[in-house]
Amino acid sequence: MSNPVSLPTEKISENPANSPTSNFLRHIIDEDIAQGTYASRTWAGHPGDAQTQAGAAPDPAKIRTRFPPEPNGYLHIGHAKSICLNFGLAQDYEGVCHMRFDDTNPEKEEQEFVDGILDSVKWLGFGWEKYGTSHYYHASSYFDFMYKAAEYLINAGYAYVDQQSADQMRANRGTLKEPGKNSPFRDQSIEENLRLFRQMRAGKYADGAMVLRAKIDMTHPNINLRDPALYRIKHAHHHTTGNSWCIYPMYAYAHPIEDALENITHSICTLEFEDQRPWYDWLLERLIEGGLLLKPPPRQYEFARLNLTYIITSKRKLKQLVDEKIVDGWDDPRMPTLVGLRRRGYTPEAIRLMCERSGASKHNSWIDYSSLEGALREDLEVKAARAMAVLRPIKLIITNFEGEPIQCTAPVHPHQPERGQRSFLFSKELWIDADDFQESPEKGYHRLYVGNRVRLKYGFVIECTGFRKDPSGSISEIHAQYMPDSQSGTPGSSNYKVKGVITWLSTLDAVAAEVRLYDRLFGQPQPEAAGQDFLAALNPHSKKIVKAYVEPTLTNAHPEDKFQFERFGYFVADRKDHAPGRLVFNQSVGLKDSWGK
Repeated sequence: MSNPVSLPTEKISENPANSPTSNFLRHIIDEDIAQGTYASRTWAGHPGDAQTQAGAAPDPAKIRTRFPPEPNGYLHIGHAKSICLNFGLAQDYEGVCHMRFDDTNPEKEEQEFVDGILDSVKWLGFGWEKYGTSHYYHASSYFDFMYKAAEYLINAGYAYVDQQSADQMRANRGTLKEPGKNSPFRDQSIEENLRLFRQMRAGKYADGAMVLRAKIDMTHPNINLRDPALYRIKHAHHHTTGNSWCIYPMYAYAHPIEDALENITHSICTLEFEDQRPWYDWLLERLIEGGLLLKPPPRQYEFARLNLTYIITSKRKLKQLVDEKIVDGWDDPRMPTLVGLRRRGYTPEAIRLMCERSGASKHNSWIDYSSLEGALREDLEVKAARAMAVLRPIKLIITNFEGEPIQCTAPVHPHQPERGQRSFLFSKELWIDADDFQESPEKGYHRLYVGNRVRLKYGFVIECTGFRKDPSGSISEIHAQYMPDSQSGTPGSSNYKVKGVITWLSTLDAVAAEVRLYDRLFGQPQPEAAGQDFLAALNPHSKKIVKAYVEPTLTNAHPEDKFQFERFGYFVADRKDHAPGRLVFNQSVGLKDSWGK
């Protein structure tokens, strides 16, 4: 296995179990509840504008949050942090978290991604049913209101149709040091703006011919307030509205409106949206002024995204890995997608635990991937049934064994006797792992070599007496004698003191299985560091398939059943390929961190 590269300039935190976690969002929510900031809100039972919500019953939710992914890809581990924050805070404060799709970009969005996202959120343990209502929404459901709001902004003198080209708008926008320049179309009449905007809506212009922009201040120090775009022309089929629209709202325009229509109180997003907050507030203030929305408006709060080492979370780059067949699809167990982590054997509880320990702060930092692996070990240590497996089989002949096979037993879980026992046979011919024998033992090696004794776990003590090689010179068979009075669990077993214990299986009841050994997809902590090509950081040894043997109890394993293969680590029955007659197990995580400092 390759060694991790050190990061002399980056602070990486493992965030151990006893490390305190901070969450500044809880302090904000506590203060809002104490001051009754949102106590006067009403709720008509569904999203709506000022007219819909005015006079309705008091909102039963103390707070409302939302998880608003764009359905243009599968969720990854970074999204898990947002899911846990938004749904978790809503649960803790007797509130509601809305499941909303920000589907304002029709060219990149697909129903496949909608279905996958819903499934992943449910798998993580969260739902959107509350107070007898499903809080499942689409931004596209609000397109009519967004259009109405855009016409209001035009009529109020807050928006205009700009016919500059994209290059011209970009050039006139200015820089962080230089102010922008007004568009030559900025002062055209309200009537002309309405006429052009309605013609945009009617499909009379080609993509990119013009855009609707807010009229704020082209010299503002915050570039996001330099007349941001509200609508663009895009003749594209939408996966929910079909061909009803040929103009679509920009995300930055749509998002605050969605929040307001849904009565969101705390709009929680990642730090890259911090500069967008003044625009978020400006837009909602204008629409409240016009009587389209009610007070108080939602407030946006930003937290640092989850940065894990040894992964990438760019949807574009993840798609590249899939499209170029570097990985076996979005659910490849090496991928940081939630479907990939699930197939790898990660549990919702482990992911939630890692997200909880990472806390919520305003400061970007890196968390070592081992923190996620550690959370999985903690969860599976309690849950996973034990089993024996031989991953690199080599035959062991017990030369002095005669007669009928002997049944050996072991606990399903060493600390949970109520889960019962499992059994397997001891016979003349066994399988052991090739790593458990050395022809010329290195210093400190306590497993099998000629003249040495070891215990077969849950079985007998054996002494190696010799071995045989094939014509190529490779060891093909190992010979040993067993001590008949040494069986584990019998009085005689205490008479034998050995340093080595190895796992094994009988050739009579061992079951063939395909075992997929996975490692980290990237061999460097930050695959995109210093602008390097992330593909150059790929770990060439991230996947290996071996033909192994597992104990007979695993013939009853179902997809997604999890086990600790004793001495090797945690494994899961593959959720796609595992089936009766074809056992397929994926390596989830080792028993200890093999990437240690």
